[in-house]
Amino acid sequence: MSEEWEQQGIVTPVTGKQAPKFRWSKVGELWSCWSKSASARMLARLDPRSWGRRRASSTVNATASAGCGCHGDSAIPSVDVGIKLTTRADALRGGVQQHYDAHAKSVRAGADGCCGGSTAAGLPEEVSCVTDYAEGDLQQVPMDAIVASLGCGNPFDRAGLSAGEVVLDLGSGGGLDAIVAARRVGAEGHVFGLDMSDEMIALARANTAKAGLTNVAFLKGDMESIPLPRGSVDVIISNCVVNLVPDKARALAEAYRVLRPGGRLAISDIVTRLPVPAEMRDDLSAWAACIGGALTVDEYRERLTAAGFVDIEVDREREYTARDAELGGVAPILERAGLADALALGFANTSVRARRPGVADQAEKVLVPSSSASTD
Repeated sequence: MSEEWEQQGIVTPVTGKQAPKFRWSKVGELWSCWSKSASARMLARLDPRSWGRRRASSTVNATASAGCGCHGDSAIPSVDVGIKLTTRADALRGGVQQHYDAHAKSVRAGADGCCGGSTAAGLPEEVSCVTDYAEGDLQQVPMDAIVASLGCGNPFDRAGLSAGEVVLDLGSGGGLDAIVAARRVGAEGHVFGLDMSDEMIALARANTAKAGLTNVAFLKGDMESIPLPRGSVDVIISNCVVNLVPDKARALAEAYRVLRPGGRLAISDIVTRLPVPAEMRDDLSAWAACIGGALTVDEYRERLTAAGFVDIEVDREREYTARDAELGGVAPILERAGLADALALGFANTSVRARRPGVADQAEKVLVPSSSASTD
């Protein structure tokens, strides 16, 4: 082998010969060889880009309880870790992912019977959005999917799903909305669920199997880079997830990209009246709790418009109170920022609806005469 490698110029055996001089013309060949090596494959698995995220997420050691809620755990997982961000985007993704991984583990631990049933901590009924769903939508949804839900609204109120449509659920979590959507679009339709948490995806797949559905697929990925082709879905739904994304402009641009012309977006999210102050935006606990990254109504409209959406509606539906914050486990976070000042920002469950222009919109533009046209 040594003679063969020597002839290829890849390696010089230990001999009395003088080693050949380095030549730039060999760089491509050397890189190609190294990229197939065991060391290169090991580095790829380690993914050095994720080290910052891992360091940040390793400090978030209690963002959600991994227990099943029956051995003295609090009513819901605590999200108050009180640390500040360092490398912003990576720390956000790492911390948020760990928070929701832990919540999914908590639900699965309950389902495995540590208390004899699915007793994992979930949101209290007073602040849970599950009560907003039609009874018929929840009848055949596994309890683990309902318990895992951490949404803030009901995106189906304005989604208007029809049989045969292709739906994308951004931040699909334990699968509640994907399961409801799958039943609404029927066997002729299809639902994709996108989530960054491996634990949530595993939970969602288990729940979908329990529901006996075959028209649902869950994808691992970020909303800022959706792993679907351009123009591949009819409707996008999401429930309290856009606020968790560091680059919302890019996420909404991605949503626009994967929608077909005329496709629509119907999401529920946390939105404010006034901008969230920097101190709260830099608090990882606040981000994981869906309040640190919240946009104002105007900011939401601006980003949707910039992405290309039309027929934009942003309707505040329920403003949260100090009691809601206490029940939801976020009171300590708001208290650090000054409870009265934080509540004055006007955090509210909000319905957001928009549409990607279709063929009819383009035809209408052609028919409307330009204001600069000649009027001889």
